Amino acid sequence: MQGWAAVAAVIAVVWVAGHWAVVWPVLVAVFAAVVIGGAGWAVLRAHRREVGQDRAWRAQEEARARELSMAEVDALSWQEFEVYVADLCRRDGCTKVVVSGKSGDLGADVVGYLADGRKLVVQCKKYAPHRSVSSQDMQKFVGTARLEHGADVALFVTTCRSFTKAALGLALRQDIVALHRDLLGSWVKGARLETLIPLNGSGDGTRRRPSA
Repeated sequence: MQGWAAVAAVIAVVWVAGHWAVVWPVLVAVFAAVVIGGAGWAVLRAHRREVGQDRAWRAQEEARARELSMAEVDALSWQEFEVYVADLCRRDGCTKVVVSGKSGDLGADVVGYLADGRKLVVQCKKYAPHRSVSSQDMQKFVGTARLEHGADVALFVTTCRSFTKAALGLALRQDIVALHRDLLGSWVKGARLETLIPLNGSGDGTRRRPSA
């Protein structure tokens, strides 16, 4: 068997030598293809790495920009915060926007109508960033947003970073939009309210109140 392999090898060498003018361009082309392919793969990997790094940098910059804007929001009083939220609603096309501006408002700090006619009821909580919205806070809003105020879209907006697991679960079950600090920061930076409504809790008014 080894003898046949040696013979085959000799025949191959002789054939290549006899046809070198034909063989060498093929070898050069194959070698060039391997080199170019390797270089292309390296360039592609480097490009993907650069794109990933650029996306991470942009995300960091966007988060930093949101926090710079939120620093100004943090400086507001709770009354000023309610007025500010009402202004954001007006900016995004809401009409007949009214600010309660008082205690005992039964969870309706801001009331208005979206551009499509749905009634919007907003609960505003001006909390420190490290705090969380509790289940008790959410329960109070759930109990009044639709029964007392007839909300189609019920929005709970806060300056703190999170809702407790129980509060968020309640919001999801009861069709409440839960807008935490990061989403509020996006709103402040120009995101439209209608794009934020589906992001955290349904709350889109699809479960309409029965007709009177």
